Amino acid sequence: MAKCDVCGNDYDKAFTIRQGDRGGTFDSFECAIHALAPRCAHCGCAVIGHGAEHDGRVFCCAHCARSSGVKGLEDRM
Repeated sequence: MAKCDVCGNDYDKAFTIRQGDRGGTFDSFECAIHALAPRCAHCGCAVIGHGAEHDGRVFCCAHCARSSGVKGLEDRM
């Protein structure tokens, strides 16, 4: 069995994810998201969808991007 890097659970169905030079062993997608998902530059939530990116900053939505001074991003038209 392998131990989850986030919660420490020793689980027989644990898995490993590699993302560039980052990665880890996890017992659930929830723990993998907690460890690897980018965080919104405005509100800090985990960006688990497509999000929006501007000048190297990641945002969870166009609202957060606009609130941080980014112009021209829309969630939908």
